[in-house]
Amino acid sequence: MARKSKASSTPGNDESATTSDVATPTRPEVQLRRSSRRITQQSHDMEEDKTREIQGMVMGIKPDEEGELHDEDEEERKQTTKEGVELALEGLARMEQRLKRATKRQKLKVEETQFFDARNPRADPAKPSIQPTTMREATLKHNTVKVKPTPGEASVATDEKQGADPDVGEADADLPEEVPDAPERGAARCPPVNSSYLPLPWKGRIGYACLNTYLRAAKPPVFSSRTCRMSSIIEHRYPLQDPSQPEHPVKNRPDKSKKPNMELGDKFVQELGLANAKDIVKMLRWNGKYGIKFMRLSSEMFPFASHEEYGYKLAPFASEILAEAGRVAAELGHRLTTHPGQFTQLGSPRKEVVTAAIRDLEYHDELLSLLRLPEQQDRDAVMILHMGGTFGDKAATLDRFRENYAKLSPSVKARLVLENDDVGWSVHDLLPICEELNIPLVLDYHHHNIIFDSSQCREGTYDISQPEISQRIAATWKRKGITQKVHYSEPCAGAVTPRDRRKHSPRVMTLPPCSPDMDLMIEAKDKEQAVFELMRTFKLPGFEKINDVIPHERADESRPAPKVPKKKKNGKNPKRKRVLDEDAMGINDTVEEDEEEAPKGSEVSEEDFGMGGPENRVYWPPGMEEWLRPKKREVKKGKVDDGDAVL
Repeated sequence: MARKSKASSTPGNDESATTSDVATPTRPEVQLRRSSRRITQQSHDMEEDKTREIQGMVMGIKPDEEGELHDEDEEERKQTTKEGVELALEGLARMEQRLKRATKRQKLKVEETQFFDARNPRADPAKPSIQPTTMREATLKHNTVKVKPTPGEASVATDEKQGADPDVGEADADLPEEVPDAPERGAARCPPVNSSYLPLPWKGRIGYACLNTYLRAAKPPVFSSRTCRMSSIIEHRYPLQDPSQPEHPVKNRPDKSKKPNMELGDKFVQELGLANAKDIVKMLRWNGKYGIKFMRLSSEMFPFASHEEYGYKLAPFASEILAEAGRVAAELGHRLTTHPGQFTQLGSPRKEVVTAAIRDLEYHDELLSLLRLPEQQDRDAVMILHMGGTFGDKAATLDRFRENYAKLSPSVKARLVLENDDVGWSVHDLLPICEELNIPLVLDYHHHNIIFDSSQCREGTYDISQPEISQRIAATWKRKGITQKVHYSEPCAGAVTPRDRRKHSPRVMTLPPCSPDMDLMIEAKDKEQAVFELMRTFKLPGFEKINDVIPHERADESRPAPKVPKKKKNGKNPKRKRVLDEDAMGINDTVEEDEEEAPKGSEVSEEDFGMGGPENRVYWPPGMEEWLRPKKREVKKGKVDDGDAVL
């Protein structure tokens, strides 16, 4: 059978195919398969062409006969795209300006406090003095710095002034165009005026607050602020999986499949409080050894004791252990005080806050009363309280304080003391009400440097220590027969703004200009080490007993015997055992010759534990708190020759 030639299959040979003498059968037409890649590519190209056509119709760009854009149309499209980018950038700049203004408003509201005219620190009382203003008003009035805007920013500002930006509120009209950073505002204040007087020779008691860093780093740690969460109290209402064994975080946990018991949860939180109270005795002994006779007890000693639902009375379960701490304090002549937290506010407009504050004050009063201190020491065991917030009206807040103060028990009133703070209440704000209600006033020098009445005194320790004010403060203590105390601390280096200056520095560099026979509380991050620093600097009583610690070593803790490394066995297979004749090999004879004494550990009695060892090594230099802990294990890296490859 003759086959149709290849040439006849082409379109140009159709005529020759029809005139052929030999009839040739034709194959049925079969539709060729196209790959999915080609189909996808073609559909994608078609979509791109259609998109270009639509864009051209919208932008007024017409394709030519071949379907391509003209060069001039392409240039116009690029120009249009450039304008769109510029519009987008202007929109972003406008959004950035709105964000800056909102941030400034929030910052000024948060940091709103008394901010005084720096140009008139000592106003004449006979003349109208400049009244204290808020930080916001002072910022707008005195510290506005106008910055010349860039052309882009100028256009944005013009649009906003014309009302083009609907997101700008009325509050924005009160703000300046540019407000300087907070450090600039703080640095522009008048320099503080400090006193050159030093209370030497020192005759009073000097102390620290709540925590002893040296004892806290011991093993086991000694401190009085162990706490827990409410969820832990609820969880421990369930019995342990094995009540005969001690609790374990994994192997013996509370079994929630059993019936809960309220008494078990109370027992759990009370045991934490007993452990805290037990460590008070060790801390008092430690303080007495090194000449410290003043300490503030932690308010967290008994967790949730003043809580509305989970609260509890300290008597009778804690009576004995607190009485033991009181006996030690009486023996050493140690003063103990407390400082309820910032949420304890008798001037709050919310009734639930006032109710919780009264419960908290009752808890602190019971804690101090159960110490069973001698009469004068018990009178000196005061509770320091802040007035709290101003709530927009200081006069109304003081009225609420008077009303709620009258509801307190006589025992709480006998211990309550007010302190000036670093947020809203100055010494001149609190002194009149302290004189009115017969409440002692604690002068905090650090807080005074942040919040003070500029019409009455200047920043620094000089003006506040003058007789006309210091004698009035001292009289509030003498009327009740309580030994006066003051608080002293210093801001961290580089702190400029009021908020930054509130943070206490690790240690203090000098003594305040107070009377040398009063009690001084040092509020610093390094706690007892800050007291040691002052004792060494000014040669206060007991400074000769303090010596530097040895880095990462402590001679006042028991140390177990070090493990003796096992000798490696000879031979290719160390697990293989051989039975040998010991007498023939003479092993028994050589053991006596090679036997060495095993190294022994050191044992420290409970009384000497954590007390600094025989050389009293308890002082660590500033920034070297890590010396109190064992040295971290270091992984030694092997040496690699220059020619070796490192994988």
